[in-house]
Amino acid sequence: MCGPKFCSMKITQAASMKARAATMIAISEAVAAWGATLAAAAKRLGLTQPRLNDLLRGRINKFSLDTLIDLATRAGLSVRVEIARKAA
Repeated sequence: MCGPKFCSMKITQAASMKARAATMIAISEAVAAWGATLAAAAKRLGLTQPRLNDLLRGRINKFSLDTLIDLATRAGLSVRVEIARKAA
């Protein structure tokens, strides 16, 4: 059993991980739809090729949510954050 502070941190980390994963998938799909080379896609996103490779391989711990939102915008995606209360 975990204490309230530790459990709260795990829930927060899980929410962040879920948001980052969804954003990474959307960016990866956008890049794939371009049909561009890795070099061209990296340039379009303002990344190095190794950094884009990290994103496309799903290396989630290398990207903050802020960075992913910026990249999604550069990829031409519309980003919306929705906050709602949990059902009781």
